[in-house]
Amino acid sequence: MQAVVNTDEGIRTVQVGEPDGEGVRISVASAGICGTDVLFAGIGLTGFVYGHEFAGLDEMGQGYFIEPTIYGATCDECRAGNPQRCTEDGHGNLGIFTDGGMTERIVVPSYTLLPLPPQLPVRDACLIEPGAVAWHAVRRAQVREGERVLVIGGGSIGLLAAAAARHQGIDVDLEARHPAQLAAAERLGFGRPSGAYDVVIDAAGSATSLDRAAEVARPGARIVSLGVYLERMPVPGSAVSQVKELTYVNSVAYGRYQGVREVEEVAGMLAGNPELARTIITHRYPIADAREAFRVAGDRASGAIKVVLEP
Repeated sequence: MQAVVNTDEGIRTVQVGEPDGEGVRISVASAGICGTDVLFAGIGLTGFVYGHEFAGLDEMGQGYFIEPTIYGATCDECRAGNPQRCTEDGHGNLGIFTDGGMTERIVVPSYTLLPLPPQLPVRDACLIEPGAVAWHAVRRAQVREGERVLVIGGGSIGLLAAAAARHQGIDVDLEARHPAQLAAAERLGFGRPSGAYDVVIDAAGSATSLDRAAEVARPGARIVSLGVYLERMPVPGSAVSQVKELTYVNSVAYGRYQGVREVEEVAGMLAGNPELARTIITHRYPIADAREAFRVAGDRASGAIKVVLEP
């Protein structure tokens, strides 16, 4: 059985044993390469099968998205609908320090499974994971009626954040850097940036994008950060952030809201708008070509937005 791991020579597709243990056996149909995967590979994280954005079929042929959050379900955070904040021993994520979905087959806990709507093909369902990250960020923004919203960053998370905002009835603009991202934003009908904003969602995750978010934010605005910062988050200083009294809101992963799984809401959004997957998934590779797929995913000049492996 093939699986994708990081080695001293970089990303490789290797042979591994069949999965065992308790849970549901899934044949993986699609696994997205996240920017975090590219980052982790670049800094040399090894020892596990990559992949936290994936979907597949059980032994009866039923399609599922696999929510990769592993949690205990009994701590205060889990009971409050925030399993991504689980404080119990053993919490974590499939594909991040523990074996994930860039493989042909995997055994997962039954609580991670989300049955797919009939209108959502399993080969596109790996988008549910980044879509849920984006959806949760929009919810964390607590947008009020009449407020202007800008998403900075035209990668898969940025495009999905804009889509989630619009799906929730919010007018949204999107600022992107690369030609393929600009073309995707135009194809999906998102507005171009102009003026100042009440809410800015930073989906680019860099010092430059945080500077830009503070620049276009109105006094008293809220900035939602979706970037991955391994050490410090470079928020602009008093010349901008404090003078404007900006509020910074962190957002990580996804959970439950009023008893509903956010991944389920995103599955419905993707099922109802197939153009999202057609636009955002730009490249598909067999699992044997994982090294090349990671190279393309890390090269925005290649025109890649979401690169997907299909075991």
